[in-house]
Amino acid sequence: MENLKSVLILFLGMFLLSGCSEKTLQEGIASWYGPGFHGQRTSSGEIYNENDTTAAHRSLPFDTIVRVINEENGKSVEVRINDRGPYVDGRIIDLSRSAADAIEMLDTGTAPVRLELVEAGGNIPNDIEQRFYTIQVAEYNRPGFAESLAEEIGEEAQVSSDYRDDRTRYRVYYGWYKQIEKAREDLQLLNEKGYEGLIKQVN
Repeated sequence: MENLKSVLILFLGMFLLSGCSEKTLQEGIASWYGPGFHGQRTSSGEIYNENDTTAAHRSLPFDTIVRVINEENGKSVEVRINDRGPYVDGRIIDLSRSAADAIEMLDTGTAPVRLELVEAGGNIPNDIEQRFYTIQVAEYNRPGFAESLAEEIGEEAQVSSDYRDDRTRYRVYYGWYKQIEKAREDLQLLNEKGYEGLIKQVN
């Protein structure tokens, strides 16, 4: 009887562990964005509000809700995906200011996190680590210059910030591609309109 009880406890433990692992979508580095983007249009068409608990992700469907767990302090927050990004290599999610504050990563700017699925907004990619490409058009030290250029280029242009070496850089990106050939076609069109750029693999 004791042996049977031990087997049942072991089986239950394995079941619970497997259930937890199925919820985990991704592990990596999170960053956050706020100043300079508040009030701007996101990739989903919504207006970005740094006080909402939202986030940008490269491939999860819009309106997907994920739980973001800061692996340094165990704090978590649920966010809704409504934007695309991050455009910086090595990062998996860009949180709103409010979401970053909830897991206490405002001061550090980045944190190691784990993403767990709460509610799918559509078909979840089988491999969310798949390759993505974008076109980097320009880089500025001031957000106003970047925002003006993005507005001039059109809806496909996005501004992303990166804090490094004690200063913030604001980059203008165009498009979001799974196929590098399509990125090359759009880069040629941008060149014909007088905009220079380079294709960048995001992950």
